[in-house]
Amino acid sequence: MQDISVIILTFNEEKHIKRCVESLLAFTDKIFIVDSGSTDKTVEIAESLGAKVVQRPWVNYAIQFNYGIQHNPYNTTWLMRMDADEYVLPALAEEINQKLSGTAPEIGGMYIKRRVIFFDKWIRHGAYYPIWLLRIWRSGQGACEESWMDEHITLTSGKTIQMENDIVDHNLNNLTWWTQKHNLYAIREVIDLLNIKYNFRNFESVEPKFFGSQEQRTRFLKVKYASIPLFIRPIIYFIYRYIVRFGFLDGKQGFIWHFLQGFWYRFLVDAKVYEVYHRVGKDKKAIEKFFKDEFNKDLTK
Repeated sequence: MQDISVIILTFNEEKHIKRCVESLLAFTDKIFIVDSGSTDKTVEIAESLGAKVVQRPWVNYAIQFNYGIQHNPYNTTWLMRMDADEYVLPALAEEINQKLSGTAPEIGGMYIKRRVIFFDKWIRHGAYYPIWLLRIWRSGQGACEESWMDEHITLTSGKTIQMENDIVDHNLNNLTWWTQKHNLYAIREVIDLLNIKYNFRNFESVEPKFFGSQEQRTRFLKVKYASIPLFIRPIIYFIYRYIVRFGFLDGKQGFIWHFLQGFWYRFLVDAKVYEVYHRVGKDKKAIEKFFKDEFNKDLTK
C-alpha cells in the first residue's frame, strides 16, 4: 500500500462506488468518503470495502471537498481526488505503485489524463481527450478552488509531473438522469459566467493563462467565452468541437455527446442568463437578489 489517501464525495452512488473503490485498492486502502446523506446503499457498500465514511450536509463541491481535506483521518504524504463514477485503470494503479514513493521532494502534484466513456464509447475527439487534471498532490500543498463551476485543485507550492495512464469517467446512469443533472449544473455555470462580468465575490482561483496548465488554459478560454454574445457562443463552440476538432469521428455516441454537452447544455446556460436579464435586468444588486430569492444562493459568499 502506498502512502496516499483518496477523498471521494458521494450522494446515492451505489451504481459506481464499488467499481471506484476496488480500482483504488490496488495501491491504497486509505479511502475517505464525505457523503451527503445517501438514501441508497452507497455507504454500506463503501464501508464493506474498508472505506471510512462521514456524513456532512451538502453546501457546494469546493466546501465539501475542502472539508474532506481538512478532516482526512489518514496522515499520508499524498492525497488524491476521485469522483464516485470514475475508476483508475490497472495500468495507472501500477504506475502509482512504481513512481509514488520515489518521487522527488520538489514535486508537489501529479496530473492524470481523464477519458470519458459515453454509451460505452470512449470519446477521443472534439478536444475531449486528453483532459489533464491535477488529481494527486502532497498533503498541505493543495486545495479545491472555491469557484461555482469546474472546480480545480490548486497547488500552493511545488512542481508538477504528468502520469502516463488514465482515470476513466464512466457514468452508468440513464440519459434522463444526465440531462436533469446538467440542468442543475447550468445554474452554477450561469453564476460562474456572470461572476466573470460582475465579480460578485473574490476567491482564490486558477489564474487564467493560455500558455499555462490545462486548467489555467481552460479558465482563460472561459473568460474569453463569457465575452461572446449569448446564443452565438454555443454554436461556435459546437462547430469547433464537432467539426474543427473532429468530434464527428466519435460516431453516433460522439454526436449525442458533443451535441448535448457541447451545444444543448451551453445553449441552456445562455437561455438561463437571458432569463436573468429578462427578469431583473443587468444591475448587479438585482441579479444577486434574484439568485437569493429564486435559488437560495448567496452570490457574495
